[in-house]
Amino acid sequence: MYKALYRSCRPEVFDQVMGQEHIVKILRNQLRTGSTSHAYLFCGTRGTGKTTTARLLAKGLNCLSDGDRPCGECANCRAIRDGSFIDVIEIDAASNNGVDDIRELRDSVNYPPVMGREKVYIIDEVHMLSVGAANALLKTLEEPPEHVTFILATTELQKIPATILSRCMRLDFKRVPEKVIAEGMAGICRDRGISISQDALRIIAANSDGSVRDGLSILDQCISGGDSCIEEKDVLSFLGASGEEDFLKLTDFVRRRNTGGAIEYLGEILADGKDVRQFIRDWINHYRNLLMTKFVRDPSDVLDMSAENIERISRQSRTMEMADIDEGIMELSKTAGDAKYATQPRILLELAVVRLCHGAGEIRSIPEPPKVAAAPEPVEVLPEVEEQEEKEKAEPADLEKLWDAVFRDGEQASGGFYMLRKDGALTQLDEKDFTVTVISDFKKDFAEKHRALIEDLMEKHTGVRRTMKLAVGKDREKLSAEEIARNASEVLGIEVEVE
Repeated sequence: MYKALYRSCRPEVFDQVMGQEHIVKILRNQLRTGSTSHAYLFCGTRGTGKTTTARLLAKGLNCLSDGDRPCGECANCRAIRDGSFIDVIEIDAASNNGVDDIRELRDSVNYPPVMGREKVYIIDEVHMLSVGAANALLKTLEEPPEHVTFILATTELQKIPATILSRCMRLDFKRVPEKVIAEGMAGICRDRGISISQDALRIIAANSDGSVRDGLSILDQCISGGDSCIEEKDVLSFLGASGEEDFLKLTDFVRRRNTGGAIEYLGEILADGKDVRQFIRDWINHYRNLLMTKFVRDPSDVLDMSAENIERISRQSRTMEMADIDEGIMELSKTAGDAKYATQPRILLELAVVRLCHGAGEIRSIPEPPKVAAAPEPVEVLPEVEEQEEKEKAEPADLEKLWDAVFRDGEQASGGFYMLRKDGALTQLDEKDFTVTVISDFKKDFAEKHRALIEDLMEKHTGVRRTMKLAVGKDREKLSAEEIARNASEVLGIEVEVE
């Protein structure tokens, strides 16, 4: 019968334990010096090796080797591995949690070991014991007979009574680093003659969330597909997750406020059978990556992904304001919570996309869509696409739209800034600079005073820092005295009259 990887790949010696070096060091030293405790409490999240380490300790206490224990090869080690060693008793407290079960255990404790040196009781999920059962265990746990060792394991430390905690040596199992999980998965694949890409290993490790058992379960699913070569797309297919490319494109739609394009692209992604709830969680993580690349000098220290993907995320992060990233994280986190129990989570995700494109307060004023759909805008944040976008922005109609977008933000930042909308225009956009043409020297001076603000807003909407050039339109008529007075009034904030 086929055994799942998390069962067939259990460590047989301490050297094979992943990511718990601090605990292995303690237990090895105790076995070597003969100073093991009478009772242990192993606590930590699921799949981090609590039960596995308990069995290794049981092996070490009964190992026949004269060297490093456990050896994994002697008769006692093999019998414990096969579950036929009668002096190692494993109890599942989730299903044996009554007072009678513990009384039976307490009676059996008095019998000496039959096959080995130590009689070991491994009680898994000990937090599930009833109050009466926990109390029945206390005296035996405090002063067990000679040659008896208790090993308790739990994922819910806060549920353990203080009276039990005080009688045990507590060892905390931490989440296993993704790098360690990936290396372990790679070794398993090598032993089985399976080729697996680094990107596939990275995704498996990232989705295991620090649990070796979860990582092995995902790898087992991929191997069961029958392929001798596992790639990134294969893992994503099994997980129902999406690649970084999808999040870059979708976020770029949102960044440019293209609601229709964002919803259409989301439909294409979900049409491939992606799980909506998983997609929301992964998109939140993408926004977190944008946040990290905005503030961390070397993002590779905190982002476990390829250098190419880090560069693409960094490039997109530079085109976004911190407020947009914050809004994305908060809106998607709320959607993830609402979608957990929703019957149609896709609708909630689509609403979140609309909110991110327009802002929650602006949804009621969204205009009707045009009768004829506009051609889709380019979405990839790639160098060649950025060059194409620059060419498109150089068109007069797009320059006018860009100038309007600048003023929508500028009017909130500075009162009186709207003067330039009516009497100035964005007339040229080059690689390193842009030109603003105004109708008079008076407006030119006004624009100069707001240079820093205008250049910041242009960078926000184009993603590139450029220098502003100012020009006075030669084909404009000279200002009348009334216009001069009006402009002066707007700038000075007082009423200027013409005599």
